[in-house]
This record gives sequence, structure tokens and C-alpha cells, in this order.
Amino acid sequence: MGFFTDPLHTPEYELKGNEVAVIETSKGTIRVALDGEGAPIHVANFCELASAGFYDDLKFHRYVPGFVIQGGCPNTRDMTPEQVASGATGPFGMPGTGGPGYRIRQEYTTNPNNKHVDGALAMARSQDPDSAGSQFYFCLGPQHMLDSGYTVFGTTIEGLDVEKELRAGDVIESIRIVNA
Repeated sequence: MGFFTDPLHTPEYELKGNEVAVIETSKGTIRVALDGEGAPIHVANFCELASAGFYDDLKFHRYVPGFVIQGGCPNTRDMTPEQVASGATGPFGMPGTGGPGYRIRQEYTTNPNNKHVDGALAMARSQDPDSAGSQFYFCLGPQHMLDSGYTVFGTTIEGLDVEKELRAGDVIESIRIVNA
């Protein structure tokens, strides 16, 4: 199926309300309080993917200094960190163009906590507002110009220093959900 024709997905994960994502990276650990109340679809989707091991061994593929560090593209799975960092195309396509095979509905228009503050965790998407799937980013400083177009679904509670050190090619070793 093509990216623009992928079906809209409704996650089956049942939110407990106090989920924390523990993201182990090649640079250290990041802990993120997930906002299941403000962005229930995004949090449930992220928890489903993390629990299934979808993110394990993917690489961060986009780094823009003072803006964002982005990961979660499955096209990076079979690439070396050096290949991703160099901007190479992998065996399954260009990093930044892959997803889980479905899309989720945007929640930035309904999330009262949709603020791109330093350390905010948000979902990347294409031009279609309902095109997010698996790719996420951390804000490297406040990015409020994104508030009206991208869904924030978590806030970093530990590891802001790690986020600042991440670069394209760094590895997402695992993501586990605690308090679930």
C-alpha cells in the first residue's frame, strides 16, 4: 500500500493514564511522560508500536540543530548508523519516508496540552494532517510554530541532556512503556 493510501488506524492499546516511555538510545536513556488524556490515539499507537518492538534498533534519521531530532522510520532498520548519518538510501527506501503501514488521525486541534516546549515528544507527518504513523521527534528548544500543525503526545521528564547529544545515525536501542 502507498503512504497516502494507507488506512487510518485506531489503536487497541488500553491507556492507563500514567504511561512513561523509557527510550534507550546509543547516547543514553530518555524518560517521557506520555499524555494519554490530551493525545489518546497518538499515545496508544506509540505504546502499541513500542510494545511490539517496532522501534528497536531503528536510527534517528533527522537532526536539525536547535530544532528537532527525529526517528522512528523503519527504513533505517537495516542501515548502519554511518549510512543513515550520511543521508544514504537504504534497502527499503530513503530514511524519513517509511511508516507502519497505516496512518493515525491528528489530535493537535483537540489536545489542550499541544505545546512544542523544549523536550516535547511529537509525531511527524506529511502534508496530510492525518498522516502520522511511527515517526516521532523531540523538540530541541521551544518550537511553538509547530503547535497548530503537529500533535505533541509527551514531555521529557529525564534525559533532556541525552536528546541534545543525539544526531542522525544514533540508535534507538529499545522503547519500553512503564506504568502501563
